[in-house]
Amino acid sequence: MLIELGFVFFFSLVTLFTMRKVAKGIGLVDKPNARKHHSGAIPLVGGITICISFMYFLFNNPELLPNYRLFMLSIFILTLVGALDDKYDLSFKIRFVVQAGLSVAMMSVADIQLHTLGDMLGFGNIDLGMIGYVVTVIAVVGAINAFNMVDGIDGLLGGLSMVTLGGLGFILSFDGQANLAYLCLVLIVIILPYVLFNLGFLGRERKVFMGDAGSMLIGFTVIWFLLLSTQQGEAPLRPVTALWLIAVPLMDMAAIMIRRIRRGDSPFKPDREHLHHIFQRLGLDNTQNLCVICAIAIAYASFGIYAEIVGIPEYIMLILFLVCFFIYQLLLSKIWVITAKIRTWRNS
Repeated sequence: MLIELGFVFFFSLVTLFTMRKVAKGIGLVDKPNARKHHSGAIPLVGGITICISFMYFLFNNPELLPNYRLFMLSIFILTLVGALDDKYDLSFKIRFVVQAGLSVAMMSVADIQLHTLGDMLGFGNIDLGMIGYVVTVIAVVGAINAFNMVDGIDGLLGGLSMVTLGGLGFILSFDGQANLAYLCLVLIVIILPYVLFNLGFLGRERKVFMGDAGSMLIGFTVIWFLLLSTQQGEAPLRPVTALWLIAVPLMDMAAIMIRRIRRGDSPFKPDREHLHHIFQRLGLDNTQNLCVICAIAIAYASFGIYAEIVGIPEYIMLILFLVCFFIYQLLLSKIWVITAKIRTWRNS
């Protein structure tokens, strides 16, 4: 296994080196603007590299994932659309149509969908029936865009992805679901070279970004794995546990969309009010920002894993999740006052 993982890491690393040159040649780069404060034109190839590497692995290990052909086709389409969006800035409506279409294919071909929400309210299992199709589309589109929105500072998307995949892989391994747990580990190993490049460990001149291609691929993969883990046969984890594994991207997306709607803006209008932007205003540098947010994500995921293993009732887990989200919303509503006081204190 270690030899195979070593080869996967090397394959991803070499692919990333190669795709950097290709991206520069075709102009698939991210340039600084009003919202993006990096220096120079950065190749947007992290997602493409992850897609190529993971598809190569699945092609050679098809027995590890049910309906692997549909999954591979889906991530290829998402990566292609994401790369086009990175280069030509497609309308969010086009992206949503593609994402919804793939969620329908996932349900109709692979029968992967939300059949039940479990005993989230404490009155017995909530079976969704026909409404499950609609809820599944919302869940898939929501997960994809949650990971897309959180990609704002170096290492954050990669770090949060590895936290989610690591937590899911641990639960699956604990339950004896070896194949899916191993796929989580493989994907972490594939993502690792991107994180090293993105954080500049291999030289700032070799820096790369994930791009929408990568964030959409990762969001789709996470929701595919979560649905497999919560809805298929003897599910190894309960649906409410999935919320804790993706808590930071989910809460950040929900909170910022609520704020935008309250202001009368489109919920999809870009701005600089995400969690990482707020920590920047509080004076944290990018490294501190990354560490704090990933630590929060680890804490959420750890609680979800603990609650799953010891069997804390699902309705209690949901209540605690909503309480955390309410506190998060409350803190965000006060953050501007807090940052103003901190700046006044620093300048005094």
